[in-house]
Amino acid sequence: MKYLISLKNLFKKTGGSQYHKKILAEKGELVAAKFLKKKGYNILQRNYRRKAGEIDIICYDHGSIVFVEVKTRGSDSYGAPELSVTEAKKSQIIKVASYYIAEKKIEGIDVRFDVVSVFYPPAKKHPTITLYKNAFTKSTF
Repeated sequence: MKYLISLKNLFKKTGGSQYHKKILAEKGELVAAKFLKKKGYNILQRNYRRKAGEIDIICYDHGSIVFVEVKTRGSDSYGAPELSVTEAKKSQIIKVASYYIAEKKIEGIDVRFDVVSVFYPPAKKHPTITLYKNAFTKSTF
């Protein structure tokens, strides 16, 4: 009986951990959107989803359509948030951006891929936000 209760508690903790990660990610995206607005970006869309994946924020900034990946962490145990934007993730973002460009019939405008890193250190009240402009590129669309 104790064994079953322990397993049940283990699953609760795991589920809670996933829930916490989702809440942290949503909070990070909200903070990133506010940060970008203050920087003069015009937010066009948030959480653009296709079968291939999702783009967190799509903006317009000084003549460019900007696809923004937001990475949020509450601990630096696994390194800085921006380090989790892998080559596979970049490829996925580029693919989804291609869908957006085709769907909206966007032509003759520059495209850029930025990353916003949001770090919530446990001992601090406010997050550290870092913008990486042109974090990665796709040469042609």
